[in-house]
Amino acid sequence: MTTANPEMQLAGEFVRDTGCHIFLTGKAGTGKTTFLRSLKKNGPKRLVVTAPTGVAAINAGGVTLHSFFQLPFGPFVPGSDAGRSQYRFSNDKIGIIRSLDLLVIDEISMVRADLLDGVDSVLRRLRRSEQPFGGVQLLMIGDLFQLPPVVREEDWRLLDRYYASPYFFSSSALARTDMVTIELQHVYRQADRRFIDLLNRVRSNRLDPAVLRDLNARYQADAVPDDRDGTITLSTHNRSADRINDARLKALPKRVHRFDAAVEGDFPDAMFPTAATLQLKQGAQVMFVRNDLSAERRYFNGKIGTIVHISASDIRIQCPGDPQEITVEPATWENIEYTLDKKTLEIEENTIGTFRQYPLRLAWAITIHKSQGLTFDKAIIDARAAFAYGQVYVALSRCRTLEGMVLSRPLSPTAIRTDPAVLRFSQQATRNRPSAEQLRAARIGYQQQLILECFDFQRLRTLLHRMAGLVLGNPGVVQVYGLDDIRGLQEKTDEEICTVGDKFRRQLQGLFPASALPAADAAVAGRIAKASAYFEERLTSGPARCIPGLQVDADNQALKKKLTFALNRLREEIDVKLAAVQSCAQGFSPSRYFRALSAAAMVSGKKPKPVAAPTYTEADVDHPELFQTLKDWRSRQAEAEGIAPYRVMHRKTLIQIAVHLPDTLPDLEAVKGIGRRLAERYGEELVAMVGSYRRAHHIEAEALPPPVPLPKKKKAPRIDTRQASLELFKKGLSLDQIAEQRGLVRATIEGHMAHWVETGTVRIDLLIPAEKRKAIDEQLTRMPGKPFGAIRQVLGGDVSYADIKLVQAWRKHLSASAEDPP
Repeated sequence: MTTANPEMQLAGEFVRDTGCHIFLTGKAGTGKTTFLRSLKKNGPKRLVVTAPTGVAAINAGGVTLHSFFQLPFGPFVPGSDAGRSQYRFSNDKIGIIRSLDLLVIDEISMVRADLLDGVDSVLRRLRRSEQPFGGVQLLMIGDLFQLPPVVREEDWRLLDRYYASPYFFSSSALARTDMVTIELQHVYRQADRRFIDLLNRVRSNRLDPAVLRDLNARYQADAVPDDRDGTITLSTHNRSADRINDARLKALPKRVHRFDAAVEGDFPDAMFPTAATLQLKQGAQVMFVRNDLSAERRYFNGKIGTIVHISASDIRIQCPGDPQEITVEPATWENIEYTLDKKTLEIEENTIGTFRQYPLRLAWAITIHKSQGLTFDKAIIDARAAFAYGQVYVALSRCRTLEGMVLSRPLSPTAIRTDPAVLRFSQQATRNRPSAEQLRAARIGYQQQLILECFDFQRLRTLLHRMAGLVLGNPGVVQVYGLDDIRGLQEKTDEEICTVGDKFRRQLQGLFPASALPAADAAVAGRIAKASAYFEERLTSGPARCIPGLQVDADNQALKKKLTFALNRLREEIDVKLAAVQSCAQGFSPSRYFRALSAAAMVSGKKPKPVAAPTYTEADVDHPELFQTLKDWRSRQAEAEGIAPYRVMHRKTLIQIAVHLPDTLPDLEAVKGIGRRLAERYGEELVAMVGSYRRAHHIEAEALPPPVPLPKKKKAPRIDTRQASLELFKKGLSLDQIAEQRGLVRATIEGHMAHWVETGTVRIDLLIPAEKRKAIDEQLTRMPGKPFGAIRQVLGGDVSYADIKLVQAWRKHLSASAEDPP
């Protein structure tokens, strides 16, 4: 940010090159608003502008703190859930918050400490960071000597045990940071050094008889404003200002013209910058309530003039000292929301509502509160009812010159009030003004912090430990698909990634130059590039490579929810750390690093729902006899209980049993669809049936088909596990070779082949010699319905259970009577 103002330049460099939280302050008229406008236009970081009130947000071109962070309006008690949003954050809002580099809060003097802590709570929660404000840099703009935060007595009774004062600087979150205070010094509004000195003494409560004498010299008893010079009255309360404006408008002889605003979209009443219905007359004194955005710059916010012509479609105003009248056109104010561009990951402003009205308001009088930020050439100040700290200072500092100010009542020492807490904070900040050396150190420390953070894998270690604990602490209940040994994964990841990261960070701390940016140091840059390559390889090809593809399941829904949450956090951390180390491949750049983290957070936040643990279908059942036995059992059980069969057990659950073949209660409870209630009620019978079947068919272990996601609609049908075996068989592989290549046992492949024999796809003579087939066929005819074990015992020799199963499938094909289960 280029500027001739040294304090503005210093503030711009702290914003751009460091992560320090900044309080930008300055007397009235020192250019705080100008700095904000320049930052919005040319700022290097992704930012959001907020303010405590709707009108302040509109004026700053931002949004309110409450709306952006979805905070309730009541007090926030540290440690409570009061800071949690009363509504769920949308994915878009979460994306913006996670992509945020800089949070700007304008008019910070009106922000309470507890509100700032509420913001901290939201940022830490949504960004999953325990750093103050979730690691987002804060730029707070305002003047503490102007209007203070509003705190009701009942709220302060609740909050005073937690906060030393209601001001933002008493925030608990802010106390955990090294905030930098930069005060703009050059006053642009006033040029008279004597008046500036008087204002400074009022601002800091350094009153003496001489100061009061000089100010009260501007007192005029029963001062009457002169309509010809645009004098405005500043009062402490709305009712006083409204009373003056109503009386003066009514006294004008001309008829009233009414102008209704056009409101579209979302633009709440509280944010209206002027009246929804303006009531104006010729001769009325009015004030412009925004700057002229045209090239002519004919008016500015706070400029006063008189209506010299008015009709239904034409308003012309003459301002003191201007040679020409100003023809006023309606102006449009926008209510914005922030969105995140999915391609560029830039935070953008979108208009969600508009307010279109003539940029005017009656201006014989205005409240001191509404005058904040405005400048007047002529003003009558009625501050006898001043009730808030800083109110008199705001009123006096609206005036451009001492001569343009008139007091309707003399000022007393008690009317000019400055909060002692503000004085103490200001004095401390003045003693600790940041220097060029502090800026240089902050730049270096900022880069060092980011680089060390990039190679910090402690969160990965913690999340993997949590995941492993859930799996290992629930044996037989939890199923992890895509991983055999989670303890081994944990140990290898810790050894090859986390521990190496710890060592590398210690080495970096020894390598960092004391007085130079680490990214500019050749030795540091070289080590970072090598580390980037190493950790990228370990995260993509090393022990952690399987983590993104893991799937989990558990019959206990509460446990499954915990597992899914833990796995999602683990996946997101892998994505974030991979993006972080990849961003350093060509050297370290803070902006590139932040962009990489934001992109990873967006991708992780929008991952498709993981594929559920496999639910097998009837086509996967390789043991039709057992399946029929289970169906028959279910029918008998339903009849005995007088209920429908599906209320005993769903058909799909029977299918899972017929595929998994559980012959112990723990194995049965691990089957999808079997909860504790079903296991307690029918477990003994079910495992007995399965155990008997396994013993009769000499099945020691059952290899499950690999989980295959269901095909999406309008896409080619998936090749199921049987199809995969068939394709390999057609290529000439033996059954043993197919089993080895697919990681299955031979018995499973034989079951697949029996299916294809039954459908006529595979000829029986490719699997069993003709003589053996004939012998088995004859025995199946003699012993219909007998168990395979009994038939095998009669046949003897080298006849296997699979041979009998294949011949039976062939017989079914020949008779064209394939089973069609109901």
